[in-house]
Formats: sequence, C-alpha cells, structure tokens
Amino acid sequence: MAFMSSAGAVVGADALTMRYPGPVTALDRLTVAIPPGVCGLVGANGAGKSTLIKVLLGLLKPSGGQASVLGLDCATQGEKIRSLVGYMPESDCLPPEVTATEFVTHMGRMSGLPATAAKERAAESLRHVGLHEERYRLIGTYSTGMKQRVKLAQALVADPRLLLLDEPTNGLDPAGRDAMLELIERIGGDFGISIVVSSHLLGEVERICSHLVAIEAGRLLRSEAITALTQASHVLLVEVSEGSPELAAELTKRGLKVKPQDRVLLVEAGSDEAACDTVVDAVAVLGLPLVRLQQRRHRLDELFSDAGDTDRQQDTGGQREAAHAG
Repeated sequence: MAFMSSAGAVVGADALTMRYPGPVTALDRLTVAIPPGVCGLVGANGAGKSTLIKVLLGLLKPSGGQASVLGLDCATQGEKIRSLVGYMPESDCLPPEVTATEFVTHMGRMSGLPATAAKERAAESLRHVGLHEERYRLIGTYSTGMKQRVKLAQALVADPRLLLLDEPTNGLDPAGRDAMLELIERIGGDFGISIVVSSHLLGEVERICSHLVAIEAGRLLRSEAITALTQASHVLLVEVSEGSPELAAELTKRGLKVKPQDRVLLVEAGSDEAACDTVVDAVAVLGLPLVRLQQRRHRLDELFSDAGDTDRQQDTGGQREAAHAG
C-alpha cells in the first residue's frame, strides 16, 4: 500500500483511528511502518497495543485511517492476513480438557493444513517451544509458563510469515520470562520470522528487539531502531569507591557540569574529547580509587519519558495558542 513510509514494511498504518462507544479513543491517528525483524510494541496498559493487534488481524474495523499487514489491507483482507500471521493472545484462552497435541493440531487444521500435516506441524511446534515431552498431558494440568508456550506453539503451527505476540511474558516469574524471551529471540533468528512483541516492559523489549514502536494513548511516541535509541550519550559515567563528593567538587572547579546519581557521577562531556582526560587527571590528583569511567548509554525509559514530556509541552502550547486565538 502506498501509505507505508518505508519499502518492505511488514506492518503499516496511516492515520489509523479506533473509537469505542463512550467515547473512548483507543487509537488516535496512528501512523507507523514496522520493518522486518523483531519489533517491540511498547506502551502502558491501555495505550492501545491490543486494539492495534486486533485491527491488524482484521478482527476490528477501524473508525478511520488505514492499516496493512504484509501488503494486505486489514479492512478488506482480514481472512488472508490471518492465514499468514500467527497470533498469541494475551488472555488465558486454552481449553483445559484437551492435550497440547490435540489443541495445536486443531489450530493447524483451522489454518487450512491437511490432517497429517497439521499433526506433524503440531509435534514440531511443541518441540520448538520445549513441550515435546509434555505434549500428551491435558492443558489444564500445565503451569502458567507451559500454557504460554502452548499459545506460542499454536501461533507457529501454520508456518506464519509474521508473529503477533500480545504480552507473551504475562503472568510469568523472572525465570519464566527469561525463558520465553530467549525462545522468541531464537524463533526470530533461526526461523527468520518477523515478530511484533507487545509489552509494557521496556527492559524485555530492549533485550530481544531490533526495532521499537512506542505508543501512548493511541498515539505514536517513537519508532526507531533500538541501537539508535540506546546510543551512547555525551555523558561520562564516573564511579569511585570513595571520595565522590570531593571528586564532584574538583570536576566542577575545572569547569565540568556534574550530577550525582546513586553511587556514580554523571559528567557532561559534550563534544569535548578532553573531558575524559580531565576526569582521569582529577581522580589522580585526589588519589581516589577509580572503579568505572565510560560513556553512558541512554535508557529506553528515559527516552520515552522525554518524548512524553515533549508531547505534553506541545499539547499545552497548542491549547494556549487555541485559547489565545479564541
């Protein structure tokens, strides 16, 4: 579709809007293009992530704008999209009185696979997610982590070109989250399947994704490569095991801007390559034990906080202008 801003995007949206009765606006003129690879769809609960996924699957008709998946129109080609896309829902939707093999085979049949192929693919998918030995157990006897793996297996069974995973680590303990993230990363790398991972946890997305889309109140905050978002800043992170206040005073005396944070000092270096030498010299003069000196990297939560602050300032400014014009 012509509206996608980058060639080859697996998902595109142009002024996509979704309003529920109330009125509640879940998506507000969202425009974005998601490239191939593993992409994190990030936002707080209620930001519009699940609504966007349902629109992309053709399960909800948007109130306005357009959306496409793999070049197909979500409003008119939903059935075709669903035959090419694997979907892992957030909710607990598994039947407890059937085995994992029976359920995943059934989902393969629902996707159009012949009976024999569906059974073979079910066994393969369950093996990929680590449930091969437990595949004949009733799903109702599974732990939360095992149920999440069944949901991932059914999303994989029809050999999709794209996976849409809605909060795949929901309800898991730290070890379970780590295992699920490693599994998703392996699927994206080994199988070459593009994946969109919906999550409200920035740390998870930063670990496994190459691209990130952040939305807030149905609006786009950012859409960038993870490497661009977390690139090194012009701030030096300095840690000494003792004498931190004395070092901060010495660096300030030498003309550097210093901000204490927890047990480290954040030193604004700008584009001055000599700032690092200044820090080393100050540490030597004071005779302090240097633990760490490195460029600080941006954290995703800081970047999104900055984006939110900017948006709020723009909204406030717009309201002032509108009031003045009125």
